[in-house]
Amino acid sequence: MNRHPLQYQNSNVHRERDLRALSRLALQLGCALALCCGFVFAAQQHFAAVRYGYESETLRVERQKLLEEQQRLILEKERASSPARLESAARQLGLKPMQPGQVGTRKPETGIQLPVATALIHRPASFNR
Repeated sequence: MNRHPLQYQNSNVHRERDLRALSRLALQLGCALALCCGFVFAAQQHFAAVRYGYESETLRVERQKLLEEQQRLILEKERASSPARLESAARQLGLKPMQPGQVGTRKPETGIQLPVATALIHRPASFNR
């Protein structure tokens, strides 16, 4: 079935371009492109929010572990510096408790002058009183 008879010469016939249809097609393409860009941007924002949520959770867990370790270290420091522990450590080193006769006072000599503190000489170095 031939729609066009072979004897017609249509090679020199040109179709007119419909500029309105072309402009509508370009407008639709632009709108579709803008819509796709919006979806990509929204997806990117969503994935970033999920990633930040996971990072926040890992940081929260790490912070909790660090706080627990800090409490453990503070407790260990307090145990190590307790008077009973210090006394037993001193005895292991061979130290003995101080006797009342070992502590004495010394009367200051009048001829010796003590050095003046730097804070009193240089006013900016002293505390604000």
